[in-house]
Amino acid sequence: MPQKITIVELIYLSGLSMLGFIATDMYLPVFKQMEAFYLTGAESIALSLSVFLAGMAGGQLLWGMASDRFGRRQTLLIGLAVYTLASIGLWFSSEIWQLLSLRFLQAIGVCAPAVIWQALVIDRYDSKKAQQIFATIMPLVALSPALAPQIGVGLASMFGWKSIFAALSVIGAVLLTITYRLPNTPKIKNERAVFNDITTLLSSRVFMGNVIMFGAASAAFFAFLTGMPEIMHRLGYAETEIGLAFVPQTIAFMLGGYIGKKWVNRHGDKGLLRFLVLLFAVISTTLLVVTQQPLVSIWPLLIPFCLMASVNGAIYPILVSRALGSATQMAATAAGLQNSLQITISFGASAVVAAFASQALEITGIAIAASAAVVFSGYLTANWNKAVAATA
Repeated sequence: MPQKITIVELIYLSGLSMLGFIATDMYLPVFKQMEAFYLTGAESIALSLSVFLAGMAGGQLLWGMASDRFGRRQTLLIGLAVYTLASIGLWFSSEIWQLLSLRFLQAIGVCAPAVIWQALVIDRYDSKKAQQIFATIMPLVALSPALAPQIGVGLASMFGWKSIFAALSVIGAVLLTITYRLPNTPKIKNERAVFNDITTLLSSRVFMGNVIMFGAASAAFFAFLTGMPEIMHRLGYAETEIGLAFVPQTIAFMLGGYIGKKWVNRHGDKGLLRFLVLLFAVISTTLLVVTQQPLVSIWPLLIPFCLMASVNGAIYPILVSRALGSATQMAATAAGLQNSLQITISFGASAVVAAFASQALEITGIAIAASAAVVFSGYLTANWNKAVAATA
């Protein structure tokens, strides 16, 4: 296995990994403009984010299985094509049902790069180098929640909010072109072997426990993303300010990822993971208390959430590497199942917040606290045998 990754490979893998986050976040600051255009309420527009997460939850396992069955390049080409066509459709949509339907289809397509970039890393690098690559790419990916809303605000102010979906179409077309130039990859496994892999993964405490933690930590993040535009609008913030509010949490995520990477390289991840789980619980409790109080500013909510973002930045690479490292012979299927479960949990939190968007502040805090409880249960699942042995 190669031990070095080139800059070109790093940029390409980062582009694939960022695409889903960019498609998720770029349109968040223009929710109110979309309400006026589609003649609907806050709940329906917020539902477009939840529908997107639902599509990602359902699509990633399928793309992972297809990638292990038919090869990486072929599967990636089809997924990027579906994503790009759906983005073009969103550009021309005029009815709320079109928005929701095409966002779902767009999410199905974007699942392919979201899964396959992780499988490409596992295919090419040993476990230690793979964790370093994950720790390098994920902070880069974390730029997208900050950059995407700013780009969305800029595009909306210059060309109208629909230009956001035009930009997403262009990005998809560029990645599709680059992927087309990659060498062909052979079929890897037959259908029965792929389904046997899923059974093996679902019965693995290490895999499932780490995936549950990953999903629940992400759920807290997506609950906040779903609720924040409405919370800030009710506090009187403008669209530009809503977009800027994504910057500090992204910087915190990147800082947490950098510190976590350095710590793991020197001391390993066991003690750090335990500390991060406990810190996540403390911050979630703080957010629950804050969100049940009347606010006049976003900062009492944003500051503790930035601390949570830094925890997520440090914990994500550990959990992904531990989960996929336990399934190296079925990398794409494992990545697909991991991401499907992650987004399913995140979709649940986002859907709850969207359904009660009129009480966005209170319900966001409750969703984050519930996510913390699931994080703890995932930690117990992944480390149950070790805990029993230590107790004995």
